[in-house]
Amino acid sequence: MEVSGASQPSVTSKTPWKHYQEIMAAYQFVFTFLFSGLFFSLLVIFLLFTSLWPISVLYLVWLYLDWDTPNKGGRCFHWMKNLTIWKHLRDYYPIKLVKTAELPPDQNYVVGCHPHGIMSTGIFCNFSTEGNGFSKHFPGLRIWQTGLNSLFWFPVYRDYLMSYGMCPVNRQSLDFVLSQPQLGQAVIITIGGAHEALYSIPGQHCLMLRDRKGFVRLALRHRASLLPVYSFGENDIFRFKAFAEGSWQYRCQVIFKKLLGFSPCIFWGRGLFLANSWGLLPFAVPITTVVGRPIPVPRHLHPTTDEVDHYHAVYMKALEQLFEEHKESCGVPASTHLTFI
Repeated sequence: MEVSGASQPSVTSKTPWKHYQEIMAAYQFVFTFLFSGLFFSLLVIFLLFTSLWPISVLYLVWLYLDWDTPNKGGRCFHWMKNLTIWKHLRDYYPIKLVKTAELPPDQNYVVGCHPHGIMSTGIFCNFSTEGNGFSKHFPGLRIWQTGLNSLFWFPVYRDYLMSYGMCPVNRQSLDFVLSQPQLGQAVIITIGGAHEALYSIPGQHCLMLRDRKGFVRLALRHRASLLPVYSFGENDIFRFKAFAEGSWQYRCQVIFKKLLGFSPCIFWGRGLFLANSWGLLPFAVPITTVVGRPIPVPRHLHPTTDEVDHYHAVYMKALEQLFEEHKESCGVPASTHLTFI
């Protein structure tokens, strides 16, 4: 088993400049996640009513011509993955990557990541960037992290996401990736999706998985091995207001998710200057992303319900075993177990 992550000095031993860089990296990720899509949409509209209107017009024309690019592999810039800011983000929590098995590049993978958390910070840092040197630990793999289709509707923000190798989580996009002639393609899917964000309660491990079987069908159609991944600590970096199922607040969240694709959540972190104040800076809680062992599957272009159910059950068992094997080393009490919803 290999563990990747820079050795972490105590907060008191870090220089003020290093501590500042880590805080800014964590803040940047939060604000980009929350506000970039809306900001650039409003900016493009605003520029239309200024002397800089040609910029918006040219971009909108190009956006129209480029609209289907996310579904055809997008365009990844590897220098974006290697930016120093991602090492500062890694060090802030810190974020670690644990390798439990080799992943031969002579096959494709459907990587199921759990839990979603609020922002999937550990998944992004470990798979979409080189913050922990993923390509060195798993050479030959081409990573494609997926996100909501609606994220790729926002001007400029869509290009930012594609620069990290992200693509929409829809059938057209995923089939395109896994149909590439070169093997070693790995699509990263946060199985629980936006709905699972409603269960991002610190100290709890609730996964939306029992009825999520589309990723298994995808793997069977392309003979791509299933790969379970669990990020310990992902639910602990924010405090979260959970509403009881059946309450009007919870129903509103579910309806909003059905309409727009994401779930509005009430969450908070610490303040920028005072640790005991309210803010959007995540709590510096360790995140450990454990990559499990691949589960080979046969190729079936039209898998039956029984086949899907079988490999779905195998996957759930492997994920549960992965959790049990590593939970105590990641600070989770022995009495805590996964809850499948």
